[in-house]
Amino acid sequence: MNRRRISLLFALLAASPILAGEACADDAQTQRGKYLVQIGGCSDCHTPGGMLGQPDMARYLGGSDVGFAIPGVGIYLGQNLTPDKETGLGAWSDDQIVAALRTGKRPDGRMLSEVMPYPSFAHLTDQDAQAIVAFLRSLPPIKNKVPGPFGPNDKASTFVSVVISAGQYNNLPPAK
Repeated sequence: MNRRRISLLFALLAASPILAGEACADDAQTQRGKYLVQIGGCSDCHTPGGMLGQPDMARYLGGSDVGFAIPGVGIYLGQNLTPDKETGLGAWSDDQIVAALRTGKRPDGRMLSEVMPYPSFAHLTDQDAQAIVAFLRSLPPIKNKVPGPFGPNDKASTFVSVVISAGQYNNLPPAK
């Protein structure tokens, strides 16, 4: 081996712990985000079939096929959280995703449904919020345009789960 190749080899070996350390840090952040998404139950509302007890893991977090109906408010479906630029979060910045998680405010100014637990997610640490973003960015993009939201007088085009009070469900007069 000539001197130049040996110098290049030593330079690569010397840099490899740094590169490996950066990769491990990124991987640890992504794994932390995956953990938080799993314990947060995000798949229940954002994966097709999740609300029916049979999540389609090939389309994990690709958007729900079941809407929540809140009487007098409307119908909301869990949106596509994958990095697809047209139908998911791919066109959102990291800060916009964090803002939606913590405040419920979308980049276009609209508010997410109250079904989304953003008041609880407001307590995420900066590190945990960024870990969730890193995990969402690591997913394969899934092209899935989720319908809605639907206003209280709109006709739904999807399966709907209605959120009603126990009194309504049991045909009792409303509580006073």
